[in-house]
Amino acid sequence: MSNLTDLGIAGIRDGVASGEFTATEVATAFNAAVAQANPVLNAYIVTTPDHALAAAAKVDAARAAGETLGAMAGVPIGMKDLFATQGVQTTAASHILEGFVPQYESTVSQKLWDAGAGMLGKLNLDQFAMGSSNESSAFGRVISPWRATGETAPRTPGGSSGGSSAAVAARIAAAATGTDTGGSIRQPAAYTGISGIKPTYGRCSRWGIVAYASSLDQAGAMAHDVTDCAIMLGAMAGFDAKDSTSLDLPVPAWAEGLSDDLRGLKVGIPREYRIDGLNADVAKGWDDGIAWLKDAGADIVDISLPHTKYALATYYIIAPAEASSNLARYDGVRYGLRDLPDGAGLQDMYAATRAAGFGAEVKRRILIGTYVLSAGYYDAYYTQAQKVRALISRDFAQAFEQVDVILTPTAPTSAFVLGAQSDDPLEMYLNDVFSVPASLAGLPSMSVPCGLDRHGLPLGLHLAGRPFDEQGVLNAGLAIERRAAFTAQPTKWW
Repeated sequence: MSNLTDLGIAGIRDGVASGEFTATEVATAFNAAVAQANPVLNAYIVTTPDHALAAAAKVDAARAAGETLGAMAGVPIGMKDLFATQGVQTTAASHILEGFVPQYESTVSQKLWDAGAGMLGKLNLDQFAMGSSNESSAFGRVISPWRATGETAPRTPGGSSGGSSAAVAARIAAAATGTDTGGSIRQPAAYTGISGIKPTYGRCSRWGIVAYASSLDQAGAMAHDVTDCAIMLGAMAGFDAKDSTSLDLPVPAWAEGLSDDLRGLKVGIPREYRIDGLNADVAKGWDDGIAWLKDAGADIVDISLPHTKYALATYYIIAPAEASSNLARYDGVRYGLRDLPDGAGLQDMYAATRAAGFGAEVKRRILIGTYVLSAGYYDAYYTQAQKVRALISRDFAQAFEQVDVILTPTAPTSAFVLGAQSDDPLEMYLNDVFSVPASLAGLPSMSVPCGLDRHGLPLGLHLAGRPFDEQGVLNAGLAIERRAAFTAQPTKWW
């Protein structure tokens, strides 16, 4: 038997179903791995070994009784600490929610438990999902299991789903949930050599997920490979009447529909993304991806996305504006932190609570959002940004009249050293330059690993598809995965 913690979703599910090993053996192995690695990597804020074991025992009992097992049966996963989990602390990695224990379960997490998955713990993230490096967490930064060749400097696992990416890459979770607002599944997946998919906006319910920017937030899957992402996304997705933005559409059998035969598929290469000074290793990875898709039978088409150059600026108006509204509920009155200085009035309590509870990046985005929504600036900034967002969506719609999927790099570089960009917010925001446009348009998109750069660090390729065409994105990702033959793992140092 191979090391159980090296197995992904399909390997665990199939092994449990066949009786090669039990779900309890799998959960026990992962619990031990988490206990060893987490003090160093800090991927989990809270660990829940009992939850993983209880779910595993339920799966083992169902198999013994001859019952049909779910799509995630026996698979221990990490849950990003943005999803409400009944009876387990949910903090969004912020002091303002420290100690908050929900009395309800998010729709996505409940679907995963119903499919047979077990929870290893709640994964660390950038505070309120605001960040690209997982350095803004109130519970400490996450350290990537990857290191550059010959170096010991700690690297970022990406953000905001950095705990998720680090846990999957370090084999201390078979898979993990992520949320993606402007690239927070895809960028960390690229930085850590795993696969991650953000579905069409509305595919996965947002009910029970702590909100950042409601018109952009979307849950997705992070796993070893494309097949595992397809299985997990199938378990997560589906209509939810509790979420007014949920898509009332059937969930396709994405895993069963996987194929790397791309004959007849047209792949768009946007000329605007060939930016001056593009990292040479990233450019080579992109060229390799084009060659691999050609080898799979796809036709390569040069396309234009003229308004995507405004995407980052548009995103950093719309997302903070929505955040300033969503985070107004954290006031010390109903739940979470309350800072009440002696002799303070209500306004003093609001100010003291929010000052103590929110981190610097969250405060920065609240201030930006409040500014662009304020009287006198609303039309100049927020209204204009929404108009540009519509133009970006139109660019994609026109491109998809010519092509089926669009291929770009996922991130402009490999993972940087922690702290290297902390003092320069604009430099940090540029990490999402390739992923933000698809988020603004609500498109299904994913990152798949394509190789290592000259420093021995992973790089990812980004695929975006038409709305509702997760299958096309997954299939193109599978074609790249099989031809890239990426099998590298971080050398264990923790």
